[in-house]
Amino acid sequence: MHKLEGKTAVITGGSSGIGLATAKEFVAEGARVIITGRRQPELDAAQREMGENAIAVRGDTGSMSDLDRLVAVVAADFGRIDIFFANAGVNALAPFGEVAEDAFDRLFAINVKGTFFSAQKMLPLITNGGSIILTGSTAGSRAMDGHAVYAGTKGAIRSFARNWAMDLKHRGIRVNVLTPGPTRTSMPHTLGLTAQQLAELDDAVADMIPLGRWGRPDDLAKAALFLASDDSSFVTGTELVVDGGITA
Repeated sequence: MHKLEGKTAVITGGSSGIGLATAKEFVAEGARVIITGRRQPELDAAQREMGENAIAVRGDTGSMSDLDRLVAVVAADFGRIDIFFANAGVNALAPFGEVAEDAFDRLFAINVKGTFFSAQKMLPLITNGGSIILTGSTAGSRAMDGHAVYAGTKGAIRSFARNWAMDLKHRGIRVNVLTPGPTRTSMPHTLGLTAQQLAELDDAVADMIPLGRWGRPDDLAKAALFLASDDSSFVTGTELVVDGGITA
Protein backbone atom coordinates (compact mmCIF):
# COMPACT_ATOMS: atom_id res chain seq x y z
CA MET A 1 0.00 0.00 0.00
CA HIS A 2 1.18 3.51 -0.79
CA LYS A 3 2.32 5.54 2.23
CA LEU A 4 0.05 8.50 1.49
CA GLU A 5 -2.95 6.63 0.10
CA GLY A 6 -6.08 8.77 0.51
CA LYS A 7 -4.10 11.74 1.87
CA THR A 8 -4.26 15.30 0.60
CA ALA A 9 -1.31 17.68 0.56
CA VAL A 10 -0.60 21.34 -0.19
CA ILE A 11 2.94 22.38 -1.15
CA THR A 12 3.89 26.03 -1.54
CA GLY A 13 6.80 26.73 -3.85
CA GLY A 14 6.01 23.48 -5.60
CA SER A 15 6.68 24.33 -9.25
CA SER A 16 10.39 23.49 -9.24
CA GLY A 17 13.27 22.09 -7.19
CA ILE A 18 12.55 20.47 -3.84
CA GLY A 19 8.86 21.38 -3.93
CA LEU A 20 8.23 19.78 -7.32
CA ALA A 21 10.26 16.68 -6.48
CA THR A 22 8.23 16.32 -3.28
CA ALA A 23 4.94 16.82 -5.09
CA LYS A 24 5.81 14.03 -7.53
CA GLU A 25 6.91 11.78 -4.65
CA PHE A 26 3.65 12.42 -2.80
CA VAL A 27 1.56 11.70 -5.91
CA ALA A 28 3.50 8.49 -6.50
CA GLU A 29 2.68 7.48 -2.92
CA GLY A 30 -1.05 7.96 -3.43
CA ALA A 31 -1.68 11.56 -2.36
CA ARG A 32 -3.70 14.26 -4.06
CA VAL A 33 -1.61 17.43 -4.20
CA ILE A 34 -2.05 21.15 -4.74
CA ILE A 35 1.12 23.11 -5.49
CA THR A 36 1.66 26.84 -5.69
CA GLY A 37 4.20 28.97 -7.49
CA ARG A 38 4.63 32.49 -8.79
CA ARG A 39 5.43 31.76 -12.45
CA GLN A 40 2.70 30.35 -14.67
CA PRO A 41 4.98 28.64 -17.28
CA GLU A 42 6.72 26.65 -14.52
CA LEU A 43 3.36 25.77 -12.98
CA ASP A 44 2.05 24.54 -16.32
CA ALA A 45 5.15 22.36 -16.82
CA ALA A 46 4.86 21.02 -13.27
CA GLN A 47 1.18 20.20 -13.81
CA ARG A 48 2.09 18.09 -16.84
CA GLU A 49 4.76 16.24 -14.85
CA MET A 50 2.53 15.53 -11.86
CA GLY A 51 -0.51 14.23 -13.72
CA GLU A 52 -4.20 14.21 -12.89
CA ASN A 53 -3.85 13.79 -9.11
CA ALA A 54 -2.30 17.25 -8.73
CA ILE A 55 -3.47 20.83 -9.17
CA ALA A 56 -1.25 23.86 -9.78
CA VAL A 57 -2.38 27.25 -8.45
CA ARG A 58 -0.56 30.48 -9.16
CA GLY A 59 0.15 32.57 -6.09
CA ASP A 60 2.76 34.42 -4.05
CA THR A 61 3.00 33.37 -0.39
CA GLY A 62 4.06 36.92 0.44
CA SER A 63 0.60 38.14 -0.63
CA MET A 64 -2.24 37.72 1.87
CA SER A 65 -4.86 37.94 -0.88
CA ASP A 66 -3.11 35.17 -2.83
CA LEU A 67 -3.06 33.03 0.32
CA ASP A 68 -6.79 33.62 0.86
CA ARG A 69 -7.45 32.55 -2.73
CA LEU A 70 -5.34 29.42 -2.23
CA VAL A 71 -7.30 28.49 0.91
CA ALA A 72 -10.54 28.91 -1.04
CA VAL A 73 -9.28 26.58 -3.79
CA VAL A 74 -8.11 23.99 -1.28
CA ALA A 75 -11.43 24.12 0.59
CA ALA A 76 -13.43 23.78 -2.62
CA ASP A 77 -11.34 21.01 -4.21
CA PHE A 78 -10.18 19.01 -1.18
CA GLY A 79 -12.34 20.06 1.76
CA ARG A 80 -9.50 19.15 4.10
CA ILE A 81 -5.76 18.55 4.00
CA ASP A 82 -3.56 16.08 5.83
CA ILE A 83 -0.15 17.51 4.92
CA PHE A 84 0.93 21.12 4.55
CA PHE A 85 4.46 21.67 3.26
CA ALA A 86 5.46 25.35 3.53
CA ASN A 87 8.36 25.23 1.11
CA ALA A 88 8.23 28.58 -0.69
CA GLY A 89 11.31 30.70 -0.12
CA VAL A 90 13.83 33.01 -1.72
CA ASN A 91 17.43 34.04 -1.11
CA ALA A 92 19.56 37.07 -1.90
CA LEU A 93 23.21 37.45 -0.98
CA ALA A 94 24.58 40.66 0.53
CA PRO A 95 27.18 41.23 3.26
CA PHE A 96 26.11 42.98 6.44
CA GLY A 97 26.50 46.69 5.80
CA GLU A 98 25.29 46.43 2.19
CA VAL A 99 21.80 45.00 2.67
CA ALA A 100 19.09 46.99 0.87
CA GLU A 101 15.85 47.53 2.75
CA ASP A 102 13.69 46.24 -0.11
CA ALA A 103 15.72 43.01 -0.28
CA PHE A 104 15.40 42.57 3.49
CA ASP A 105 11.64 43.13 3.32
CA ARG A 106 11.22 40.71 0.41
CA LEU A 107 13.04 37.86 2.16
CA PHE A 108 11.09 38.29 5.37
CA ALA A 109 7.79 38.76 3.53
CA ILE A 110 8.12 35.45 1.68
CA ASN A 111 10.25 33.29 3.97
CA VAL A 112 8.84 34.35 7.35
CA LYS A 113 5.52 36.16 6.97
CA GLY A 114 4.49 33.94 4.06
CA THR A 115 5.33 30.76 5.94
CA PHE A 116 3.58 31.92 9.11
CA PHE A 117 0.35 33.07 7.54
CA SER A 118 0.10 30.34 4.92
CA ALA A 119 0.19 27.79 7.74
CA GLN A 120 -2.19 29.81 9.92
CA LYS A 121 -4.70 30.24 7.11
CA MET A 122 -4.50 26.52 6.27
CA LEU A 123 -4.86 25.44 9.88
CA PRO A 124 -8.67 25.14 9.95
CA LEU A 125 -8.44 22.72 7.00
CA ILE A 126 -5.66 20.55 8.47
CA THR A 127 -6.98 17.31 9.93
CA ASN A 128 -6.26 16.30 13.50
CA GLY A 129 -3.17 14.12 13.41
CA GLY A 130 -1.94 15.88 10.27
CA SER A 131 1.60 16.99 9.41
CA ILE A 132 3.06 20.46 8.84
CA ILE A 133 6.51 20.58 7.27
CA LEU A 134 8.54 23.79 7.04
CA THR A 135 11.62 24.23 4.86
CA GLY A 136 14.64 25.41 6.80
CA SER A 137 18.27 25.74 5.76
CA THR A 138 21.68 24.88 7.15
CA ALA A 139 22.31 28.63 6.83
CA GLY A 140 20.11 28.99 9.91
CA SER A 141 22.65 27.21 12.10
CA ARG A 142 26.06 27.90 10.50
CA ALA A 143 27.70 31.13 9.42
CA MET A 144 27.96 31.78 5.68
CA ASP A 145 29.25 34.84 3.86
CA GLY A 146 26.50 37.20 2.76
CA HIS A 147 23.70 35.08 4.22
CA ALA A 148 22.82 37.12 7.33
CA VAL A 149 19.28 38.05 6.29
CA TYR A 150 18.45 34.66 4.77
CA ALA A 151 19.86 32.92 7.84
CA GLY A 152 17.68 35.11 10.04
CA THR A 153 14.57 34.04 8.14
CA LYS A 154 15.46 30.37 8.52
CA GLY A 155 16.20 30.79 12.22
CA ALA A 156 12.65 32.05 12.56
CA ILE A 157 11.38 28.93 10.78
CA ARG A 158 13.06 26.68 13.34
CA SER A 159 11.40 28.63 16.16
CA PHE A 160 8.01 28.41 14.46
CA ALA A 161 8.17 24.62 14.33
CA ARG A 162 9.04 24.24 18.00
CA ASN A 163 6.33 26.59 19.18
CA TRP A 164 3.63 25.35 16.81
CA ALA A 165 4.32 21.77 17.91
CA MET A 166 3.33 22.86 21.42
CA ASP A 167 0.41 25.00 20.28
CA LEU A 168 -1.07 22.15 18.21
CA LYS A 169 -0.42 19.23 20.54
CA HIS A 170 -4.11 19.06 21.48
CA ARG A 171 -4.90 18.27 17.84
CA GLY A 172 -2.07 15.81 17.34
CA ILE A 173 -0.69 17.86 14.46
CA ARG A 174 3.03 17.26 14.02
CA VAL A 175 5.24 20.20 13.00
CA ASN A 176 8.80 19.64 11.77
CA VAL A 177 11.50 21.40 9.79
CA LEU A 178 13.10 19.82 6.74
CA THR A 179 16.55 21.39 6.48
CA PRO A 180 18.43 21.04 3.18
CA GLY A 181 22.11 21.58 2.78
CA PRO A 182 23.49 22.62 -0.63
CA THR A 183 21.00 21.24 -3.13
CA ARG A 184 21.00 21.43 -6.91
CA THR A 185 17.92 23.53 -7.53
CA SER A 186 17.43 26.74 -9.46
CA MET A 187 18.07 28.88 -6.36
CA PRO A 188 21.90 29.19 -6.75
CA HIS A 189 21.28 30.55 -10.24
CA THR A 190 19.12 33.38 -8.87
CA LEU A 191 21.94 34.89 -6.84
CA GLY A 192 23.34 37.10 -9.61
CA LEU A 193 26.59 35.15 -10.04
CA THR A 194 28.44 34.71 -13.33
CA ALA A 195 28.81 31.27 -14.92
CA GLN A 196 32.42 31.12 -13.73
CA GLN A 197 31.43 32.08 -10.19
CA LEU A 198 28.73 29.41 -10.18
CA ALA A 199 31.21 26.78 -11.36
CA GLU A 200 33.68 27.80 -8.66
CA LEU A 201 30.88 27.71 -6.09
CA ASP A 202 29.88 24.22 -7.24
CA ASP A 203 33.41 22.86 -6.82
CA ALA A 204 34.06 24.61 -3.51
CA VAL A 205 30.83 23.45 -1.92
CA ALA A 206 31.19 19.85 -3.14
CA ASP A 207 34.64 19.73 -1.53
CA MET A 208 33.13 20.79 1.81
CA ILE A 209 30.43 18.08 1.86
CA PRO A 210 31.56 14.82 3.52
CA LEU A 211 29.52 12.76 1.04
CA GLY A 212 31.29 14.54 -1.80
CA ARG A 213 28.33 15.84 -3.79
CA TRP A 214 25.52 18.36 -3.75
CA GLY A 215 22.12 17.17 -2.63
CA ARG A 216 19.44 16.38 -5.18
CA PRO A 217 15.79 17.44 -4.91
CA ASP A 218 14.86 13.75 -4.72
CA ASP A 219 17.00 13.39 -1.57
CA LEU A 220 14.84 16.00 0.12
CA ALA A 221 11.60 14.64 -1.32
CA LYS A 222 12.19 11.25 0.32
CA ALA A 223 12.88 12.96 3.65
CA ALA A 224 9.69 15.02 3.24
CA LEU A 225 7.79 11.78 2.61
CA PHE A 226 9.04 10.46 5.94
CA LEU A 227 7.82 13.58 7.77
CA ALA A 228 4.48 13.51 5.94
CA SER A 229 3.74 9.82 6.51
CA ASP A 230 2.90 7.71 9.53
CA ASP A 231 6.55 6.60 9.60
CA SER A 232 7.19 9.77 11.62
CA SER A 233 4.14 9.45 13.87
CA PHE A 234 6.26 10.12 17.01
CA VAL A 235 8.30 12.98 15.54
CA THR A 236 7.37 16.62 16.16
CA GLY A 237 9.04 19.92 16.97
CA THR A 238 12.32 18.77 15.47
CA GLU A 239 14.60 19.44 12.52
CA LEU A 240 15.56 16.79 9.98
CA VAL A 241 18.87 17.87 8.43
CA VAL A 242 19.54 16.46 4.95
CA ASP A 243 22.88 17.98 4.03
CA GLY A 244 25.41 15.27 3.24
CA GLY A 245 27.11 15.97 6.57
CA ILE A 246 28.21 19.55 5.84
CA THR A 247 26.80 20.99 9.07
CA ALA A 248 28.64 18.39 11.13
